Amino acid sequence: MSLFTDIKNYPPANEQEARDKEQMLFYMEHNIDYLSRENQTAHFTASAWTINKECTKTLMVYHNIYHSWSWIGGHADGEENLRLVAMRELQEETGVKNALLVNPEIFSLELLTVNGHIRKGIYVPGHLHMNVTYLAEADENETLTVNEAENQAVKWWTFEDALKVSEEPWFVEWIYKKLIAKCRQKTVTY
Repeated sequence: MSLFTDIKNYPPANEQEARDKEQMLFYMEHNIDYLSRENQTAHFTASAWTINKECTKTLMVYHNIYHSWSWIGGHADGEENLRLVAMRELQEETGVKNALLVNPEIFSLELLTVNGHIRKGIYVPGHLHMNVTYLAEADENETLTVNEAENQAVKWWTFEDALKVSEEPWFVEWIYKKLIAKCRQKTVTY
């Protein structure tokens, strides 16, 4: 299946997801370079909301650009299979090698605003990340590695503490709380 079809078939969990899904599909229909960060208006990214086996903790990184604890993810960079992107980013940013997708289906959708910033000495203008999140599971005893180009620290947090350590109020309220609630709802079905 194509990314467009995956997103079209995704049942939104709330109004935020429904509105963001609508915008993603519209953008995909009217732009051909939505998988490339060369598109400086908006492009796709993928995240891995990574949980432990007991579904009580999440793995987060302290992000260099945003100066906050955050979930794990990165740019599609031309790759339409965002599952692969999410899992690649999980390994690159944390060193985790044995994580598994809990489910191959999309776990969450969100449009994320990115403020202008300097990356590798070059100014990157403000833009949108059309983000697709997948649910991954990893062993919390696996060795973690900091990717100094991306983050300053990697750590497992209880769901409650993850909400406290993030310095991004919008992410906490609209994304992380939603992801935690979805994990708790789905533990019965996994």
